[in-house]
Amino acid sequence: MTMQGQRMNKKKTIVIDENTPLLILAGPMFLELFLNTMLNNVDMLMLSHYDEYAVGAVGNANTIMFMMNIFFNVIATATSVVVAQYLGAKLHDKMNMIYTLAVVVNLVLGIGISGAFCAANPMIMNFLHVSPEMRPYSMIYIYIVGGGGFVTAVFNVFLQILRCNGYTKIGMWVTFAINIINIGGNYLFLYGPLKFMNMGVAGVAVSTVAARLVALTVLVIFFYSAKIGRISLKCLNPFPGKLLVKMIKIGLPSAGEHLTYNLYQTTLLSFINGMGNDAVNARSYCNSLIAFAMIFSNASAMSTQIITGHLVGAGKNDEAYKRVFRTLRTSMPITLALAGINAIICRYTLQLFTQNQHIIALGQMIMIVDIFVEAGRCLNMTFVSSLKAAGAYMFPLVMAILCNWGLGLTTGYTVGVLLGVGVAGIFAGTAADECIRGLIVMYYWYKKKWLGKSVIDRSDVLETEDRGPKNKTLLAN
Repeated sequence: MTMQGQRMNKKKTIVIDENTPLLILAGPMFLELFLNTMLNNVDMLMLSHYDEYAVGAVGNANTIMFMMNIFFNVIATATSVVVAQYLGAKLHDKMNMIYTLAVVVNLVLGIGISGAFCAANPMIMNFLHVSPEMRPYSMIYIYIVGGGGFVTAVFNVFLQILRCNGYTKIGMWVTFAINIINIGGNYLFLYGPLKFMNMGVAGVAVSTVAARLVALTVLVIFFYSAKIGRISLKCLNPFPGKLLVKMIKIGLPSAGEHLTYNLYQTTLLSFINGMGNDAVNARSYCNSLIAFAMIFSNASAMSTQIITGHLVGAGKNDEAYKRVFRTLRTSMPITLALAGINAIICRYTLQLFTQNQHIIALGQMIMIVDIFVEAGRCLNMTFVSSLKAAGAYMFPLVMAILCNWGLGLTTGYTVGVLLGVGVAGIFAGTAADECIRGLIVMYYWYKKKWLGKSVIDRSDVLETEDRGPKNKTLLAN
């Protein structure tokens, strides 16, 4: 590469190591997640004043959308682990190949999965026992948002690439833009100049896809303007089959963990659907409020995952070990405080969505149980994210399968259905699952069972060190 080409491709390197303050990464991610939560709440609020059946219908549809995203995250999750560890090991000459492989594979995968979910839409409605009043809304939402799912697939990959390179603020700003576009689109179709088209939920779905498309465009532009790397099919010649296999081995267990959790939650949702529309709507409204309680712990866990990946890639295992416990000491008290506040004020916040006193009473019970859910979820997010970053991706999957189905489902069904507690009993099953599983994964990290599971080939590191100053540019590919 010529000196001119090196100057053109040079970028400002953001160093991530054991001294990186948590809030440098977690702060923007917190705001990003907060804005995402606001987006979902605005959707719910606007729909609740349009048609109450539409709220439960979109709640059902979003359960399916979450499951679709799990498949997209096979490569996206692997990308976050591989990129963080390779950057930590300073293997910059391999980054363009990794970026291109992740984007191309997830685009192809996204198109295939989007088509499959749209084709299976009627069967999904039957499996979830969606009521006749909600079914048309749920189906049209899945056809439109699910059909554009490939946009989300590529968006997820670019977001992980930028985060692992230290650019977490871009996600915050893009999410803000998504909010503005989505709220504006919802208004146009539900109450504004386009109301005459009577699209309703379909209009909300269209504005959601349009917002995500704009967001993806912004990320791609930023990726090139910041000179992080380049996406080119030439980087895949010869095709990096071994790297793809490695990424699939990382991503599949991680996706499998999320898949089993969402299948488990979908099964619980089928129980709730059998309890009536009030129970379904109470769950949907409460999930919107619950999202606020988990924002900080989620942002902290994602930030720690990036830092852990860099540290493990650099061979700094002791620093990685200590850093995760430091995160927990910060995130747990804040998470419990947010969940407690949620439970105290939910009688008033639920009135933003509905005046149905039965739904509000159900919601109050749910929010009390959720304090225990959030305590366990904070443990899980912190330690599971760190285990994945260290390359220990199989243990979280095994524990998810055992605890979701062996503990959460059986407890939820027993308390919620057999004992007649209702929707709050279903949440009690989730609390049991999260707390027990969280303690187990914390113990696994504490005993350092993850050591030696790094995805980095140390021979590549030695080769890079031998090349010395020849390997100073990020875009050597």
